[in-house]
Amino acid sequence: MRPRADVVMLTALDVEYQAVERFVAVERAHRHPEGTLFETGRIPGTHNTVALTRTGPGNTTAALIAERAIVMFRPKALLFVGIAGALKREVRLGDIVVSSKVYAFHGGKVEGREFLPRPQVWQAPHMLEQLAGHVYRSGTWEKLIDEVVPPAVHFKPIAGGEVVVNTRLGSVAEHLRFNYSDAVAVDMESVGVACAGYLNSSLPVLSIRGISDLADGAKAVTEDAGWPAVAARNAAAFAVSLAAAFLSQTLTRSGG
Repeated sequence: MRPRADVVMLTALDVEYQAVERFVAVERAHRHPEGTLFETGRIPGTHNTVALTRTGPGNTTAALIAERAIVMFRPKALLFVGIAGALKREVRLGDIVVSSKVYAFHGGKVEGREFLPRPQVWQAPHMLEQLAGHVYRSGTWEKLIDEVVPPAVHFKPIAGGEVVVNTRLGSVAEHLRFNYSDAVAVDMESVGVACAGYLNSSLPVLSIRGISDLADGAKAVTEDAGWPAVAARNAAAFAVSLAAAFLSQTLTRSGG
């Protein structure tokens, strides 16, 4: 019998997977015929089933494993949950970025000495974006992280590529600044997952990222300070709350 999951939640790294697992009651493991291991469980307090796995870094593997997850579980939505680097000063460590759209920033044409961008872009599914806004305003997700001052949530574009961006200088940083000036975060998986969703009957896909570094050359410093774990926890709390709201028959607001 084919395993079922209402929502699939993908992560790239162990720290991201562990963060999601904290908020999901894992019950079973399922192995894809090609070896990918998924775990399924329930969002506490609900009957909603989610499937989790770790893709590893990179858009290619993220797309491939997203495809396997979609075919294996036939979910109603797919969320990619993890960490990212910030591209804007107003986005701070620990903040959450909910992708309003995803740019594939490496596409282009080289002509002479000039690089001419040919971007691809995937808009966030309207329903998920609207629901994410409701989850943010409700404040219920904040209870999962128990912070006196909860992180800010930004509904902004994410730029996805194939390189780790750890500088505000040089050709890649300039390319992002000049051609993708509204992107506030950068990662290496959102493009692959967005593409997989689009090619599977436009399955709703959303990337939710916690900011673990500022893409400014200090990545090692923020890692040593424990920001990846904090950022992953914040993103996971928001994503699990969004999944619960997506699968719920009713929407709630705190205080009413």
